[in-house]
Amino acid sequence: MAKAMLWPWSSPTSLVNLQGKTVQLRLPQLSDYEQWYALRRGSRDFLRPFEPRWTEADLAQRVFVTRVKRAREEAEEGTDYSLFIFLPDGRQQTLVGGITLSNVRRRAAQFVNLGYWMGQQFAGKGLMSEAVATCLPFVFDTLALHRIHAAFLPGNQASRRVLEKNGFVEEGFAEKYLQINGRWEDHVLFGLTRERYELASFVGRVG
Repeated sequence: MAKAMLWPWSSPTSLVNLQGKTVQLRLPQLSDYEQWYALRRGSRDFLRPFEPRWTEADLAQRVFVTRVKRAREEAEEGTDYSLFIFLPDGRQQTLVGGITLSNVRRRAAQFVNLGYWMGQQFAGKGLMSEAVATCLPFVFDTLALHRIHAAFLPGNQASRRVLEKNGFVEEGFAEKYLQINGRWEDHVLFGLTRERYELASFVGRVG
């Protein structure tokens, strides 16, 4: 289920709200700061080998406020969707990670890039596989795009499993593709087309 509405960036109401079986995805809100800070800081060593370099200064509250504002502006423009992943528990929500749908391209391309991160204590529990699956109807049905691109470091078997579980296939290899932890790193390229997604959905319904 996906809901897309326009609201001021400071509104507590989410522009995008995606509900999976156990996870919920939505845009960040100002009230998420403490959870986000604790999760990112506590997972720093775990995330460092897979992300662009960042420091304690990048966890400052003023930086987070800018992040919230930019996420809402980009969602309103339809160019990027920076979503937090939560485990709902009654009225509380536990932040476990994030997914980014970035660089939306229209016209002849009709694609988006997928990226994600997971807090250390929540990794390996199948939550990211479910979160990616929850994004797919939003990408193909709500945004009406044709392809999703994803890339990961060659040794990152966890990312490979997440993508393969969701129907992505290996499409190539990019030398020195992204700057990770201060170094330009090679990446494996995966993709999922609307045709493959619809076929998998059909087989799932009739199977």
